[in-house]
Amino acid sequence: MKLFILFILFPFHSIFSQAKTEQKEIELVLQTQVSLWNKGDISGFMEYYEKSEDLKFIGKNGITSGWKATLQRYLTTYPDQETMGNLTFDIKEIDVTAGKTAWILGKWQLVRPKKGDVGGYFTILMKKIKGRWLIVRDHTS
Repeated sequence: MKLFILFILFPFHSIFSQAKTEQKEIELVLQTQVSLWNKGDISGFMEYYEKSEDLKFIGKNGITSGWKATLQRYLTTYPDQETMGNLTFDIKEIDVTAGKTAWILGKWQLVRPKKGDVGGYFTILMKKIKGRWLIVRDHTS
């Protein structure tokens, strides 16, 4: 009987362990993005977005489609380090689904001494593409 229970429970342990590994990988991606942002490296920050016309960024001004357009949006909105400020994320939830996609809910904050602080919430959808977690949808408010 004990052996039967082990055979039943082992797959669940394996799935849970894999989800925790994926969650840690996603947290590392988000920490890396924060670090790149705070160095003023928007291009590096964007390396964690899918380089595709399918990428969608949804903000208060509507939907931006495609990697190049999203990069240009960031460069226009944040033209210098003073405007970029110091970014922090407060991750509220990471929901890994099937090991290939994940929903992330979080809070963002930009501390900008001269421009005024701003912040809000985000929901992003990430996909594991060629072994890397990349953002495919970003809804930031």
